[in-house]
Amino acid sequence: MVDIDLHFLARLLGSCNKPGSIYLGRQLHILFLKSGVLHSTLSIGNRLLQMYYRCSSTREAQKLFEEMPERNCFSWNTMIEGYLKSGSKEKSLKVFDSMPHKDVFSWNVIISGFAKEGDLEVARHLFNEMPSKNGIAWNSMIHGYACNGRPEEAVRLFKDLSLNPLERSCRDAFVLATVISACTKLGALDCGKQIHARIVVDEVEFGSVMGSSLVNLYGKCGDIDSANHILNLMKEPDAFSLSALISGYANCGRMNDARRIFSLRSSSCVVLWNSMISGYVANNEALEALELFNNMRRKGVQADHSTFASVLSACSTLAIIDPAKQVHAHVYKVGFTNDIIIGSALIDMYSKCGRPDDACKLFSDLQAYDTILLNSMITVYSNCGRIDDARQIFETMPSKSLISWNSMIVGFSQNGCPIEALDLFCEMNTLGLRMDKFSLASVISACASISSLELGEQVFSRATRIGLEFDQIISTSLVDFYCKCGLVENGRKLFDRMMKSDEVPWNSMLMGYATNGHGIDALKVFDHMRSVGVQPTDITFVGVLSACDHCGLVEEGQKWFYAMKLDYHINPGIEHYSCMVDLYARAGLLEDAMNLIEEMPFKADASMCSSVLRGCIAHGNNILGKEVAKRIIDLDPENSGAYVHLSGIYATFENWERSAQVRKLMYDKKIPKVPGCSWADSITSF
Repeated sequence: MVDIDLHFLARLLGSCNKPGSIYLGRQLHILFLKSGVLHSTLSIGNRLLQMYYRCSSTREAQKLFEEMPERNCFSWNTMIEGYLKSGSKEKSLKVFDSMPHKDVFSWNVIISGFAKEGDLEVARHLFNEMPSKNGIAWNSMIHGYACNGRPEEAVRLFKDLSLNPLERSCRDAFVLATVISACTKLGALDCGKQIHARIVVDEVEFGSVMGSSLVNLYGKCGDIDSANHILNLMKEPDAFSLSALISGYANCGRMNDARRIFSLRSSSCVVLWNSMISGYVANNEALEALELFNNMRRKGVQADHSTFASVLSACSTLAIIDPAKQVHAHVYKVGFTNDIIIGSALIDMYSKCGRPDDACKLFSDLQAYDTILLNSMITVYSNCGRIDDARQIFETMPSKSLISWNSMIVGFSQNGCPIEALDLFCEMNTLGLRMDKFSLASVISACASISSLELGEQVFSRATRIGLEFDQIISTSLVDFYCKCGLVENGRKLFDRMMKSDEVPWNSMLMGYATNGHGIDALKVFDHMRSVGVQPTDITFVGVLSACDHCGLVEEGQKWFYAMKLDYHINPGIEHYSCMVDLYARAGLLEDAMNLIEEMPFKADASMCSSVLRGCIAHGNNILGKEVAKRIIDLDPENSGAYVHLSGIYATFENWERSAQVRKLMYDKKIPKVPGCSWADSITSF
């Protein structure tokens, strides 16, 4: 009867595996202690140890272990494993070192525990001391290296394993699958092929894990035919193998083949859907990604974090707010809004959809942040002119990356704070922080803003010292820098000898000519750009229209303004309309200028109206000038120039009373007239 009770109580003890069942476990502990069973039956003490660890009561487990009159390897291993699972690595190592007789499980659990935690130096030291290594130990070390950003050492360790002909672990399926994954991370296709050959020669069992690893290797390394061949060898390809092949096809731009593999299995596995959606996003087929996501929802497949990250990226690419808001609503519904990765993706999406205020509001509602998310917010705040908020985030960040420093420097440069950008760059230099092409290019742009030729060339010499003098981003910034310093010929010499892989250098040179009054040269650059097959962008056309404006080329300006949408499918922005309005006004085509203002999909600002007012004054159209000046005053009540010109127009009509009234209104509103000064005076003041 006692034995039956003992077995029943032991089974009851085994059911105590959650923190809430600790009270029952303690009662059983007292019962075993009072009956004398605890000190006479070692297995009961071991089960109590396990119970306390399962119920997260490390302290009570430790107390029981110290009071046990007898211990075996199981007792010691339970303590080692329990400490590791509770995060007490040092205590687990101390128990392991004190263990009188270590068995294979002891070595395996301590090595795998430290390897999983990323403490690879300790894990390797223990591995080297292990008297007889088995597949679990080898796999723990190789997997530890592969999963902690050290795939080279994972492959090197496998080579050490292969050198011992007596070591059977080199034919262990899990070891081989792990080292193949390391080869995939390294892009080491040849090494992976050698291991594959060994699998075939040694007739290693070809399971789903092995097959998936090989398909992933060949797919990510671009050998799609081999990946497809491996998939065909598998009796029942699992979802991860199919996913690997889909990703492989997507990486090569073969989305039709990817869709064919996807259609082979009508699966509710989210991994397959994620691979297909992310493939569409990576291949700039954002609409197809959203369509597939909607299809996924209709089929009742539950989206996960990876799904939403890809779909939000698709919304960012399209920059269309309606589907973006719908996805955000779905994210909120399933409770993922406080996930850091999803939060970052949402902020990026709203920013790229031109809704920085929504991005800022979302950020204020988030409960957790990481460095990547905070970097995104520095950029968002900088882009909408809230540079003080961007600075606040930067200064309070617990951990800054190089991107953090670069984002803040770019923010200062874009918001008219070049001195602050240079100060931050100097701080980076003082702290000995690593700089990259983005850091240096941003600082060169800051130097351009203050036309500091000497400082800009010093920064470029720094770029030269670290081997970045031929980098396109650095060279493009330098072209822009020379042009803003008025040294257009220097910029052109650099432009002619630099690599030009996209439209950005062309835009810099074109804008450089245009802003320095060399309109004809700017248009020649534009012609050359098109002749070599470089696609113009909206920025290109700002430069082209500015060049036409400076040269008074009305017909040429009209031609390219309308060609933007008809031939290049670029909708003119307010900058393009401003250039055309100024071009018409300079040429005396004031009616055309006003018609364009009325037709455009934007509200005219005071600057645009001022262009028309200058045209009215230059061409003697006082009637229109009077109306335009009134409009400027309505838009910008502090604009002293509009008051002065309006007063002058009334004086021209000999309406001295109205002229005096305008000047009195200006005086009453305490609007100061901007004093005139010569270029020499301006330099002296600076």
